[in-house]
Amino acid sequence: MSRKKPLVIVTRKLPGVIETRMCELFDTRLNIDDKPMPRGALAEALRVAEVIVPTVTDRIDAELIEIAGPQMKLIANFGNGVDNIDVTAAMAKGITVTNTPGVLTEDTADMTMALILAVARRIVEGAKIIPAGEWAGWAPTWMLGRRISGKRLGIVGMGRIGQALAQRAKSFGLQIHYHNRRPVATQVEETLNATYWESLDQMLARMDIVSVNCPHTPATYHLLSARRLKYLRPDAILVNTARGEIIDETALTRMLETDELAGAGLDVFEHEPAVSQKLVRLADAGKVTLLPHMGSATAEGRIDMGDKVIINIRTFMDNHRPPDRVLPAML
Repeated sequence: MSRKKPLVIVTRKLPGVIETRMCELFDTRLNIDDKPMPRGALAEALRVAEVIVPTVTDRIDAELIEIAGPQMKLIANFGNGVDNIDVTAAMAKGITVTNTPGVLTEDTADMTMALILAVARRIVEGAKIIPAGEWAGWAPTWMLGRRISGKRLGIVGMGRIGQALAQRAKSFGLQIHYHNRRPVATQVEETLNATYWESLDQMLARMDIVSVNCPHTPATYHLLSARRLKYLRPDAILVNTARGEIIDETALTRMLETDELAGAGLDVFEHEPAVSQKLVRLADAGKVTLLPHMGSATAEGRIDMGDKVIINIRTFMDNHRPPDRVLPAML
């Protein structure tokens, strides 16, 4: 591999300290305007660069990978999820894919717990009342939310984020239940006092709160389908800080409109950045809390992600296996 600085193209603006370090280490082209790269620009980047640093909103599919130049060797994703990249096609083309796992765990778990509290206690609704001049004073039956202590929380996906959420939820007095491809280690179950459900359908039917924390893969697309959503009780709350595609958003919206579900908290959407106007109207009516995909948005988290990207690039360019290499079998 060439000893000259590799050409690295970054698709979005990153924290200043990360961009500075990348420019010191590599022949780096930055996205100063921070506007999403159109498909043509992504194609050109793949044709000329040795490394491309995309984000989770850049879709690098098999068609784009096929036209990548012979010098393109590494897709160093700035993000944990890699559902935006056709990893199988990249591997077939001889291109390595890396991600940034682990660094967003605590931030995303914090936001998930915040959404659970926001929906149950109607925090967003309440925050709008005083600025709107609508508060007439305290009343015993006004703006009643729901206590979460003692309730059953069902976690869909008990990976790093799911376990971090369970630790927080346990401190709030929630009973921890989870569905996963396989049970977690016995020690983890005992520490969290967590109950494993092999059947997702059966777990959904018995939970007060359900949180989606699994990755988006072909196997988890619409994992919470219209059929499965029907298992949720009318007084249940659904929270999603993973990927919008995991839930059938149309079916969820319909259930919220007809009061078949008590509420929902969504940080991700099936067709983001587009958000259904039906969901927006439901948010105005206080039936759903909507956030703009900010679950991992902390300054510390973004810098940690950038550090991982740099380590992956440097390790790869030194002819070693990068620590965060992603293989199709891992998805």
